[in-house]
Amino acid sequence: MKLLHVVGARPNFPKLAPLSRQARAVGIDQIVVHTGQHYDDAMSASFFRDLGLRPPDINLDVGSATHAVQTARVMERFEPVLLQHRPDWTVVYGDVNSTLAATLVASKLGFRVAHVEAGVRSGDRSMPEEINRIVTDRLADLLLTPSRTADRTLRAEGEPDDEIMFVGNVMVDALLYAVQRARTIGFRSQLGLSTAPITVTLHRPSNVDSASRLGAIMSALRDVAAKRPVIFPAHPRTRAQLAAHQMDVGQVRLIDPVSYLEMVDLVEGSHAVITDSGGLQVESTALGVPCLTVRDTTEWPETIECGANRLVPDPADLVDAIASITRLDDAPRPEGWDGMAAVRAVDCLRTH
Repeated sequence: MKLLHVVGARPNFPKLAPLSRQARAVGIDQIVVHTGQHYDDAMSASFFRDLGLRPPDINLDVGSATHAVQTARVMERFEPVLLQHRPDWTVVYGDVNSTLAATLVASKLGFRVAHVEAGVRSGDRSMPEEINRIVTDRLADLLLTPSRTADRTLRAEGEPDDEIMFVGNVMVDALLYAVQRARTIGFRSQLGLSTAPITVTLHRPSNVDSASRLGAIMSALRDVAAKRPVIFPAHPRTRAQLAAHQMDVGQVRLIDPVSYLEMVDLVEGSHAVITDSGGLQVESTALGVPCLTVRDTTEWPETIECGANRLVPDPADLVDAIASITRLDDAPRPEGWDGMAAVRAVDCLRTH
């Protein structure tokens, strides 16, 4: 049996790591294709080191571009790779452009596709990721879901029961594997933090491409930072927008993007997280850290149901929301967030 994994961007790597590790443990041949959608050290290479992954076997080096151009480049460069290696399963992850592109190529050539993190929906089709999810799920042959909500979504969309397999959340597998190591690197100490900070990440166009929206968020963060440290590892897109509009960051501490282990250490020691990232909603929930999501919708409703996450669509509400939260160390994790999702996923790949 041969698996061909396709990854391309920072959110994919923690999903690949546990599944690749489990497949190796049971003797499955594997090839890892990195499309190069994210390519600098903090956004890509450091994740392979932190997660115990060997370097990818193939790098397509597609780089940054518009959604259409990037998707087209992946398709063009991935096709000969797929024809050369002819895997039993092409395994794709999450919702990035590389996932959509690889799925289109494999489906047209008649290769079976397994989608890890299938059935996740935000309900917001203005997000490019939502389009990628929907199209990938329509074409994939095996839908490996992280939640019972995702199962119900796929059935409502007409997917057959024999393609839908609940396995749990592989991102949590990666987190539980890495958290002990993250505690040893002392990243929070390097930042000189004596008080549990608020950790912030923002990158979605709906939040950072509008000067008025970004200005409102920064105004709230300045108010929060006057009372508690605010650490903001700024995505290149966000930093460029802050600079272009000459935004006043006040006492908010902007730092460069951080490695996976550094982020785990930072989040675990945080008082709360403010984000628009789907992955960070999951990771903060698993670590028992309250999360405020600056969006109208979430693709992870179970994080809200268990009390770990709250939608804050109006940035003006962030200050009061921060003032009212408490830590959640004893909160139960959602079903399947137990560190065994990759074991179940590999079992499904072997039996289908």
